[in-house]
Amino acid sequence: MAKPPVLQVYQAGETTIVGFCGQEILDEIGVSQCRTEVIEILKANDCKVLAFDLTGVQIIPSGLLGLLSSIRQMGVDVHLYNPSDDVREVLSVTHLERVMPIHVVEVDRPAKG
Repeated sequence: MAKPPVLQVYQAGETTIVGFCGQEILDEIGVSQCRTEVIEILKANDCKVLAFDLTGVQIIPSGLLGLLSSIRQMGVDVHLYNPSDDVREVLSVTHLERVMPIHVVEVDRPAKG
């Protein structure tokens, strides 16, 4: 049986916004599955900016941080929306906040269905 998607697309286009379906702790997500989904999203939307809505996320695994960095190496800007204080601290320690803009925004999420 196929695993449910890790990412939910909130907005598609040159700026594509994705989120983690309301999960608070991302350490159980499959980074390889997430990478596959990201590549599919990038190809399908020809996006220049991939924004991750981190609303409610309290813990982010190191593998996901590596994935965010590798997306940048593909020539796509990565933006981070609404990271928690704990996630901001990790981004600061890893210096990722220097290369991935952080925004506090209202994000329209599709209704869970």
